Amino acid sequence: MRPATRQSHPQRTAHRLVDRLVRAALAAADPQLALRQAVKRVGAVVQVGVRRYDLRAYDRVVAVGAGKASAKMAAALERCLGSRFEGGQIVVKSGYASPTKTIEVLEAGHPVPNRAGQRGAARLMALLNNLSHRDLVFVLLSGGASSLLPAPAAGLTLSDLRQTTRLLLACGASIQEINTVRKHLSALQGGRLAAATKARVVSLILSDVLGDDLGSIGSGPTAPDATTYADASEILRRHEIYRSVPVEVRNHLQAGCRGERDETPKPGTALFRRVQNQIIGNNAGAVQAVARAARQAGFHTLNLTTRLTGEAREAAKWFGAIAKEIAATGKPVRRPACVVAGGELTVTVKGRGLGGRAQEFALAAAMEIAGLPNVWIAAFGTDGTDGPTDAAGAHVGGDTVLRATRLGLDPMAMLARNDSYGFFKKVGGHLRTGPTGTNVNDLYILLAL
Repeated sequence: MRPATRQSHPQRTAHRLVDRLVRAALAAADPQLALRQAVKRVGAVVQVGVRRYDLRAYDRVVAVGAGKASAKMAAALERCLGSRFEGGQIVVKSGYASPTKTIEVLEAGHPVPNRAGQRGAARLMALLNNLSHRDLVFVLLSGGASSLLPAPAAGLTLSDLRQTTRLLLACGASIQEINTVRKHLSALQGGRLAAATKARVVSLILSDVLGDDLGSIGSGPTAPDATTYADASEILRRHEIYRSVPVEVRNHLQAGCRGERDETPKPGTALFRRVQNQIIGNNAGAVQAVARAARQAGFHTLNLTTRLTGEAREAAKWFGAIAKEIAATGKPVRRPACVVAGGELTVTVKGRGLGGRAQEFALAAAMEIAGLPNVWIAAFGTDGTDGPTDAAGAHVGGDTVLRATRLGLDPMAMLARNDSYGFFKKVGGHLRTGPTGTNVNDLYILLAL
């Protein structure tokens, strides 16, 4: 995290604090802790939220799931349920596996689905299809589940899903929009996983979606879906990629709009009477942990929002404006100040560079705070992966642009070609955590000493 050049005392203080705040956020988003707090067992009775389940009433108790945090969730669930638990199967992003005793952990591709994920989804669905109404299945869901459980709808292929996913990721669509399309191309998402089994379903969900929208987290495999084939088609048209997706995808959506394909299960459908969807953790907890750690370090704090959305470079302008206001007036929070926000920004990819939404935000922010003394901005993904890179995000200061120009770099040009990763690789400032085993959206931090 620290640049190789010699740092002044304020820089060392800021860099140490950023490191401390990252650790605080990740500790608050620990999926094992979240599950232990949400699932309590006394004897044979398990309580999840306000509901209780007597494990003796079920023939089989199993678990399935997917997501970057699902392996750690699985290990915690095994310890909680004890000998009444039979095992199960989950799918995680490659590199995110962790030890479990009875639950099989498979690795697959993310954010673009691959063949391993398709095989995992098929095995998961086979397990679910063999369960009866006398069985109980825990579904462990976290960010990344949409890509990790690719189950193409009839008439579609994995290649169709892969090509459509790439286009959606590059066009600047929100996660809700991306998942609306995914749900209508899938045999598993949009409530269809719950529909595939007769068992009672308890979904334990670590949210990576703004507002904890159950229909968007992992594309809502156990949640009712209020969106339609028409919505999915409109999203592709609005982002001007309708003619770019495979013709089979267009034909499938058109058939759905004509009523020739079954819609996703809607709110009020009877099957959801046997489904409990329980949020066990989210971005708000991570934001609060950052603010708490900053206060303990002597900073005045301001929690802006946990719903930050929009283009990364535009959000960076807002953060830059706040930094300038603090520097000029001491408002909206006086120095030493820490401003924190959570959310999920988007990047409309127009160049051929490499990066992610957190790094793009940081690069754009560097230009906004150029020349401001004792001001730093950091952004990182709690999953440890920002876009298709090995970095979680990046941090910048008022001197970042100056250091870049001394190296012969043009920050504006690199931003224009979406090459934030290349920028920080040369200038320094990358935040690297490695796979964290969790995912509760991104965090954005402003420090002013």
